[in-house]
Amino acid sequence: MSDNHLWDRRHLLLAGAGIAMSTKVSAAPAAGEVTTPPHTFLWGAATAGHQVEGNNTNADLWVLEHVQPTVFKEPSGDACDSLHRWQEDLDIVRDLGLNTYRFSLEWSRIEPAPGEFSRAMLEYYLRIIEGARERGISPMVTFNHFTTPMWFAARGGWEVPGASDLFARYCERASKHLGKNIPFATTLNEPNLLRLLKWLPLAFPPAFKQTEQAMLAAAAKSTGSARFTVANFGAADPKFEQMIDAHKKGHAAIKAAWPDIQVGVSLAMTDDQAVGPNSQRDAKRNDCYRDWLEAAKTGDFVGVQNYGRQRLNDKGAMPPPAGAELTDSGEEFYPDSLNGAVTYAHAATGKPIVVTENGIDTVDDARRMRYIPLAIAGMRRAISAGVPVLGYVHWSLLDNFEWLFGYGPKYGLVKVDRETFKRTVKDSARVYADIVKTDPKPIHR
Repeated sequence: MSDNHLWDRRHLLLAGAGIAMSTKVSAAPAAGEVTTPPHTFLWGAATAGHQVEGNNTNADLWVLEHVQPTVFKEPSGDACDSLHRWQEDLDIVRDLGLNTYRFSLEWSRIEPAPGEFSRAMLEYYLRIIEGARERGISPMVTFNHFTTPMWFAARGGWEVPGASDLFARYCERASKHLGKNIPFATTLNEPNLLRLLKWLPLAFPPAFKQTEQAMLAAAAKSTGSARFTVANFGAADPKFEQMIDAHKKGHAAIKAAWPDIQVGVSLAMTDDQAVGPNSQRDAKRNDCYRDWLEAAKTGDFVGVQNYGRQRLNDKGAMPPPAGAELTDSGEEFYPDSLNGAVTYAHAATGKPIVVTENGIDTVDDARRMRYIPLAIAGMRRAISAGVPVLGYVHWSLLDNFEWLFGYGPKYGLVKVDRETFKRTVKDSARVYADIVKTDPKPIHR
């Protein structure tokens, strides 16, 4: 297994008979449980600003992509040029028959300098929201998908006091301008990611960690700061408390601006399975999820982002079973993991679930064509067992910039030509569209 596979964000989270099953939730809400209003089931696809927009030059990761040394395979550059082609992207979502588009606001575009908010960029995101609604699509907005403004990272990022207040200020300003037509929102994307890294079957190679620390030091030097800190690199523990506080304050700010928005947090979750006596599964759950699932109880739903299972014995995480089919990133091809992940998230919180990400890294689209129906079948089994799943959002709409792995991994329903940015809908997107087309559009409470 290559060093790169150890740091693929999907591997880090290790991360057709059921299609006809009824998706009506039969279980009544638990006493005192907060439920969302009735709504049509959400079928969607997701993107994230830094990964698709292009030239996000005020962002923290733009710095990391360009300093030396760097762990990034290549810079994000123009990405998918969705900054200019967002209408085309929305047209694809509509033409596939999906009713939900998850995308993120780029904090660094909205607040390029401390306390200076760009009305032009707020209007840009408002046009996307209104463009989605005009096409019959519900916008699902992520207020922070990993990246933060360069100035925020240069002051110490999530590791220093006051970080959560700055995030709440940004959420307040953005939600006041944009929130009227946003039905669903998440505060943070996978804020528990770094905790999961400790539970990889193999330890990080020392050379990678050395390069990572040198990259962060180079970024601090290039920005004239004492410490340059970002969400998805470095150590987890110094960030944890501030990010939980940021979720709570961000949630409160968004709800204060528009109380009708359903607000949650999206968590990276594997389907953790105990193997043998004295399994460390529960220890992992306590370390990676417990505090965040407790914080998520303040929200209206929990966003689950699942790409596979992790088996754990008394020594910790185990590699995929011998002979198991693997994805291109080296994790097990195991679409039924979605069933276990949403079931656990609901059991731990009592909250409704939105699958905010689920997908597979593969250049062979035929494998994605197999994966999608099987994953959705697993989700349906959870629903039939009483788990209130409100929607399924596939990652991703486009083949895009996959962080330090650049443009190598392929998760998209749509191919993007790296030279012309031409979008080509894949056969797997048609498979997904056919499932949505025949779905009874159940109403959930």
